[in-house]
Amino acid sequence: MGEVVGTALLITLGNGVVANVVLNKTLGNKSGWIVITFGWAIAVFTGVIFAGPISGAHLNPAVTVALAIAGEFSWSDVPSYIAAQVLGACLGSFFMWLSYKKHFDATASDHLGIFCTGPVIPHPFFNFLTEVIATFVFMIAVFSIVKPASGIGSLDALPVSLIVLGIGLCLGGPTGYAINPARDFGPRLMHAILPIRGKGSSNWGYAWVPVLGPLVGASLAALVVMAF
Repeated sequence: MGEVVGTALLITLGNGVVANVVLNKTLGNKSGWIVITFGWAIAVFTGVIFAGPISGAHLNPAVTVALAIAGEFSWSDVPSYIAAQVLGACLGSFFMWLSYKKHFDATASDHLGIFCTGPVIPHPFFNFLTEVIATFVFMIAVFSIVKPASGIGSLDALPVSLIVLGIGLCLGGPTGYAINPARDFGPRLMHAILPIRGKGSSNWGYAWVPVLGPLVGASLAALVVMAF
């Protein structure tokens, strides 16, 4: 339950700040990339501080898999954690959509970028590589904070959110820095399901990049940490 609620909080706020910046007739319309990256950092802080004492606050299949590779989390619990994270991401997307429903109706454009990530310059290899590198940096930092432990924990909510802020500012430009398969897959699924006026394609052809890229990057980080 901790992973479901924590990830729902993460996506409600994270996708919410994107909606606030992108959609028409919001108070935050066109406020820019800095607002989005800061909003996502606060979203991470909120989700982690809630779920930390309950589940370890992975909120991210890449974190769950990396901790399991490093021997700091049971492989038998990995499927249930990932399922909870994806469910939470779907719920968070739904709550965000409800909050901004009238603004979605007032915005006659493609809404996919509010729900999930996409490349500014489509190139499968370099888009994938960007997600691998960004998630590798994220996981190396997380391992350094927890040294490593079975979860991130509420006491580490602030440094983890600052790491996400830094990744967004420094490496988020090419792909929108998914660094979390559930963060992308769950909202993309909800974009396909929800009755959004004028929505375009959910771009499933790109969906493998923000799923596989973070898993590879986090796994490489776990192997590096184990080597040292």
